[in-house]
Parts: sequence; C-alpha cells; structure tokens
Amino acid sequence: MKVEIKKIINIAREAGDAILAIYEKDFEVYTKNDESPLTEADQAANAIILDQLLASYPDIPYISEEVKQQSYEERKDWEYCWLIDPLDGTKEFIKKNGEFTVNIALIHRGVPVLGVVHVPVQNKTYYASKGEGAFVIENNSVPQLIENRSHYSELEQIVVVASRSHLSQEVVDFVDDLKAKGKEVEFLSSGSSLKFCLVAEGKAHVYPRLAPTMEWDTAAAHAVCLEAGKDVLVYDTRQAMQYNREDLLNPWFIVE
Repeated sequence: MKVEIKKIINIAREAGDAILAIYEKDFEVYTKNDESPLTEADQAANAIILDQLLASYPDIPYISEEVKQQSYEERKDWEYCWLIDPLDGTKEFIKKNGEFTVNIALIHRGVPVLGVVHVPVQNKTYYASKGEGAFVIENNSVPQLIENRSHYSELEQIVVVASRSHLSQEVVDFVDDLKAKGKEVEFLSSGSSLKFCLVAEGKAHVYPRLAPTMEWDTAAAHAVCLEAGKDVLVYDTRQAMQYNREDLLNPWFIVE
C-alpha cells in the first residue's frame, strides 16, 4: 500500500488550520454520550480529514473518534485502516493551553506503519513511516531527524512524562520504584499525544500511561516512537501494543 506521507502531513495541517480558526474565537462545548467534551473544531477537522483521505485513498477504511464505529466483525479482516483523532486533547483545547494535536495513523495488520502528529498552536509536525525514520518540522523548516535509542533503565537521571495534577497511584508507585533503585526522577507534564513525541525526541525518557486511552489517541504518535527507536508495550505483558482490536480501549502501556 503506497501512501504519500507529505499528503497526510498536508491533510493534518489543513485540519489544524481549521481548528485554529475556531480556537481563536468563542465556541460552544457539547457533551458526548460518554461524557467527554466535543467542539465544532473536532467536527470541522474530522470532516476535512475524512474528505481528503477518502478522495485520495478510497479503498482504505477508517476508524475515527468522531464517527460511529463499525462492528469488529466488519473490521477484523481489514489489512489496512486509518486511525484518526481529529482533535486529540479537546480538554486542552477548551482550556486554551495549546497542548492539543491532530493525529492520523495508518495501521497494517495491527501495527502502526505511518503516523502524523500535528501541533497547530506550535505549527509543529511530527511524522514517520515504517523504515523511513521519524522527523519533526518546526515552523515550516527543513525536517529534522529525531531518535532516542537509550533505555530509561540505563540512566541515573530519568525524565518521566506524567500529569503533575492527576498522578494516579500506579504512576506514583512506578516513580517510587525508580527512586528506590537510586534514580533521580524529574516530571515533565504535557497534554495529548505530545507525551509520546517528547519521548521520541529525547526530551523525556519514559511515559507510563496507567489510565484509560483509546486507540485513536495513541496510534499516530506510536508510529513516530517506533521509527525514533522507542517501544510502546502493554504494561503488564510487555507485548507490543496492537490496533484495530475488538475493544478499542487501550490497555495500560509504557513508552520506553
């Protein structure tokens, strides 16, 4: 399956521009059936992404946060599919702190083989495709290769990505275990899929996610991490996290 990464980057940026146009004015916030927030920015970005993906790649099915999901019986035999979160970090968008992203991933038999994570407020785009490396573009500059091949367990000073204000007991236990081994631990707080990207580019060393996420929250940034030399593992089994599962709710995982 030949997909042009530049085309996906452009789609993500166009969705990001639509999000920013709404971000800079007053907007309504709605509540979905699962009690999560929804804005017109989510819907506008979703429309742009789906229209353009279907126009360019009509044979690739998709899973998007903002579209009713097809049954697993329909999905389970898909060789390829898109996983889309048109606005990851809606709560951050509502708070106007800038820490939200546009996520587009291509999945091949459960594995993310292409990912674009666009950060509209920063005009920054992370992207990767299998075997081609991971890159970041800042303010339309030349793409910069990113990689981080050290493992956090080998370091004495470890930067952990987590929320300072909503630390789960499990993350506290994870950090306490590191400290018990004589490690110095620093916290770095960030929203949305940016946490993955911080590990991919070496600004953080590990991201334990011991709380709920959905497949569309993680797939694009997972692709970036894989090409940057990082693993995304199910926390308790240490197996690589897979996608287009029957249950689209992710297990706990760790990016390392």
